[in-house]
Amino acid sequence: MCGRYAASNNPDDLEVEFEAILADDAPNVPADYNVAPTDPVYAVRTRKPKDDDQQPYRELSVVSWGLVPSWAKDRKIGSKMFNARVESLTDKPAFRKAFERRRALIPADGWYEWMVTGSGAKGAVKQPYFMTPEDGSVLALAGLWEIWGTRPDLLLTCTVITIPAVGPLVEVHDRMPFVLPRERWDAWLDLEQHDPEVLLEPTPLEVVESLERRPVGPEVGNVKNNGPQLLERVDLGRADQEQAQQLSFDNPE
Repeated sequence: MCGRYAASNNPDDLEVEFEAILADDAPNVPADYNVAPTDPVYAVRTRKPKDDDQQPYRELSVVSWGLVPSWAKDRKIGSKMFNARVESLTDKPAFRKAFERRRALIPADGWYEWMVTGSGAKGAVKQPYFMTPEDGSVLALAGLWEIWGTRPDLLLTCTVITIPAVGPLVEVHDRMPFVLPRERWDAWLDLEQHDPEVLLEPTPLEVVESLERRPVGPEVGNVKNNGPQLLERVDLGRADQEQAQQLSFDNPE
């Protein structure tokens, strides 16, 4: 599953990359190298103007990571709904309507996953990896968005869709975020497109094979840690027993 990711691009660059317009009321979201559930994040969503003569457009919005359905009694449910399994999108009440009407793209530098490498006194020993494009491009993670609450205290939230891992990522974890290549962004954000067969075709293998699987240090396991140093590659051959125990203790899953 995807429980942590990195997002360092500024809104100006994201507007250009996704051909979107920054929402007028969007607060500034600083670069975050250890995004965790309930954090504010950028999301690209389709907005339909009130004037029927105007065309829908892409808006770069700030949302809270962790979906809160409109019918939820408490926003705290969002801390548990940061991922949506692709297998349940069309039938689970929390996701069904959002999949039909409120799809989003979540920009990311890459995401973290913890691979089990052994066992220790405190349980499974896990090594964190950072999955990121080798060419440094931005990833678009398929997501859903929702509105919760009443005016003037409306809350925008999102979730990242996960799919079974494919290709070399299977070695790290059995699931992965639903990464969409650029040629599928239009269909995903199209308010008139509802066909699951078109929308939910798995991430192409060539996209997965273009990702670097970078081993990183245990510090990313603590949400209080942040900064580009979290993305630095570590030499697995130098990991000692103390580090292994720390990896087991800190992994967030």
